[in-house]
Amino acid sequence: MTEIGKSPFENPDHWDKAAQHYRQTAHLFTAQYAEAALARVALTPRSRVLDVAAGTGALALAAARTGAQVLATDFSPGMVACIEEAGLANVETRTMDGQALDLPDASFDAVFSIFGVILFPDWRKGLEEMCRVTRPGGHGVVATWQDQGAATFLLLGRIRSKLFPDRPGMTMPEAVQALSDPDDFARELVAAGYRDPEIESVTHDYMLDVAALDEPDSLFGMSPDWTSLSDAEKMAVVAEVRTMAGDQPTLPIPSTALIGVAKR
Repeated sequence: MTEIGKSPFENPDHWDKAAQHYRQTAHLFTAQYAEAALARVALTPRSRVLDVAAGTGALALAAARTGAQVLATDFSPGMVACIEEAGLANVETRTMDGQALDLPDASFDAVFSIFGVILFPDWRKGLEEMCRVTRPGGHGVVATWQDQGAATFLLLGRIRSKLFPDRPGMTMPEAVQALSDPDDFARELVAAGYRDPEIESVTHDYMLDVAALDEPDSLFGMSPDWTSLSDAEKMAVVAEVRTMAGDQPTLPIPSTALIGVAKR
């Protein structure tokens, strides 16, 4: 979703390896926010849509179901391959760096990035590139998490703070921190070249399957908050999650995103 950099989230190899796991554990969850983003822009079969840092295609595939013509881009070939497996005729895929889109100016009616541009090393450049390829009168739509993240990342951060208060947790990407306030988010969209931004919060529960705790590395393994723990600490985290769930088969984790919509 970003170019090679200091964080594993900025390395395409990381996402290539994680693509199938991400599709199994996160795709349906993020698709709820993709649908919320789509609801804010009217698309028709004549619409040209770009999904930047598309991941496994939650937004791209949903947009395609409206009949729109969709181009899904990601810097991870593994993620792009997941989208291609859907086999939709109106979805084109290209492996591409969202910080330097190899696309003409003003060539799309709507440009989306759902939890993608927020991971870029130069996320402001990513926003500017989104704006550059949006036609005048078209829309740019960006989804970001609030500053504590979401789903298992959010849960792990809270549990670490409780169990290991003296241990620093994962630092959220710079853009997540910078865009967590709606006013700041709106200003950044304007700085990128968009106008009339509207920012809304959307909350959905991530339903953690308690049975998945039998293989916690598969459940939490994408998070540095997990991989940095000792075996004993991991056991303590799992025990805490089970305590939180009680007798319930699933543990809801309310997760809030901000969705910004602006005009070109």
